[in-house]
Amino acid sequence: MAEPHFRDDVGKGAVGKVAVVTGAASGIGRATTRLFVERGMSVVAEDIDPRVVDEYADIDAVVPVVGDVASEQTASEAVNTAVESFGRLDTLVNNAGTIVNKAVIETTLEDWNRIMATNVTGAFLHTREAMKAMVRQGRGSIVNVGSYACFQAFPTIAAYAASKGALAQLTRTAALEGVGNGIRVNAVGVGDTVTNILGDPDALTEHGKGAPIGRAADPREIADAIAFLASDAASYAVGAVWMVDGGMSVAVPN
Repeated sequence: MAEPHFRDDVGKGAVGKVAVVTGAASGIGRATTRLFVERGMSVVAEDIDPRVVDEYADIDAVVPVVGDVASEQTASEAVNTAVESFGRLDTLVNNAGTIVNKAVIETTLEDWNRIMATNVTGAFLHTREAMKAMVRQGRGSIVNVGSYACFQAFPTIAAYAASKGALAQLTRTAALEGVGNGIRVNAVGVGDTVTNILGDPDALTEHGKGAPIGRAADPREIADAIAFLASDAASYAVGAVWMVDGGMSVAVPN
């Protein structure tokens, strides 16, 4: 696993709320980080991709962190960086994710473990560390980025669907444990979104045409949903998996 790397030359003196966003170098994570900054938040932007440093080099309100989301050290240091740089942690967005498209009989143990490590273990570790900080504060919000695969599946996504089903249950359990301490935990169940998760954004654009809405989502649309669940406007949302998937989860295949 990659060792985490942190910048300590930016981000001092937070104004507004403070967030940690994983998978922040691209796609939904990048859109969420930039939306948070637009709304006056300070962000610890974490990614295994070192390009996350250059992505936010010109934004003082962002502290980039390079590290493996499935590493305990990365999770604890990301949360500690938020508290040390900005004084607190209000929001965690567990966005980092990966996928493999293989039939069950072709999926290797390495494939399975890699998907689970990123999609589930990473979310668990960051949730655990964030909740420790949020309990001390008496408030906080965690938003997990799920999928219509939290509930549904199709051939070749066994590992991915299993990981997102586990993420939905982590969301519900952490929500019940956190709510008494003022911590809300929810998830966004996204549909096809034009990112590089498959290595080819055009494939997601094409697949999204099969949704009832007739298109894939722009990452900013998902970021808006994440920002809502993270905000005080969603103060009564606890343990929800909010489907933002263009109708994929309610459609009966033709």
